[in-house]
Amino acid sequence: MARHMVTGAAGFIGFHLSKYLLARGDEVVGVDCVNDYYDVRLKEARLAQLEGHKGFTFERMDLADRKLAPELFAKSGCKRVIHLAAQAGVRYSLTNPHAYIDANLVAFTNVLEGCRHNGVEHLTYASSSSVYGLNTEMPFSVRDNVDHPVSLYAATKKANELMAHTYSHLYRLPTTGLRFFTVYGPWGRPDMAMFLFTKAILAGEPIQVFNQGKMQRDFTYVDDIVEGVVRTSDHTAEPDPTWTGQKPTPGRSTAPFRVYNIGNNTPVELMHLIEVLEEKLGKKAIRQMMPMQPGDVPATYANVEDLVADVGFKPATEIEVGVGRFVEWYREFAAH
Repeated sequence: MARHMVTGAAGFIGFHLSKYLLARGDEVVGVDCVNDYYDVRLKEARLAQLEGHKGFTFERMDLADRKLAPELFAKSGCKRVIHLAAQAGVRYSLTNPHAYIDANLVAFTNVLEGCRHNGVEHLTYASSSSVYGLNTEMPFSVRDNVDHPVSLYAATKKANELMAHTYSHLYRLPTTGLRFFTVYGPWGRPDMAMFLFTKAILAGEPIQVFNQGKMQRDFTYVDDIVEGVVRTSDHTAEPDPTWTGQKPTPGRSTAPFRVYNIGNNTPVELMHLIEVLEEKLGKKAIRQMMPMQPGDVPATYANVEDLVADVGFKPATEIEVGVGRFVEWYREFAAH
């Protein structure tokens, strides 16, 4: 039985991950500040399913707090940390940049320090497909250079990977960064397309279709994300003996450091997603065609070869299956 710290436990992925770990008999110390970036009631409803579960304890706190964070790590006794807490969202970063500095950089520094000083055996943390920025070579590979982000959110996630490498190199702290690709599913975030579209279609309101519908996303079902997170967390990062500074591979190192993509490696056009939603909801969408938004990218597509090679897992939930499960949950959730 392992003891994990899961930050962002009231969040979409953190909630599902905590449930998975508890179901297999592990202990989970959940951490979340439960901020109001989106409806707090959704976060509280997720937490309600976790609290009272044998093996789950919850700490309501902000990891950017330089006094409380070290105390948390010192008392938690966790040897594995899965850091999912972050300020999410590309568009919000255009108007609220300081939220990203506090939540994604200051808090991540506190997590790294907490791991370093308390004998943590492996830190697994959420990065994002947003780090690929202006890259157009498809599918996106962890072996590609990612130095051209197009949003502050993406820049903070790239910074997390660089900061983690520093700690892996200097202190031999094993770290694994996971670049998530457009995660969706039951209990999903209300600021994301799946939730927004479903709510609007059922209400008979128009949906905003950006880039004239020419967007492609590597939609990844949340259960696949969780499976990938658990497998990589269980597979402690190790130095790569073949790595060389002459031709440095970005996703690995002479330090115990790894970066992986977790995506469905099947990009879906936005118009197809809308058609699937219409079918599952039994109702047509009113489409409002919009231009591309600042900070957005036209397409995402994950190369998952390294993930498959190292932990033997490849996400594979088809969009029709995942959307069906989301719609089923949404109808039930919205009824309450």
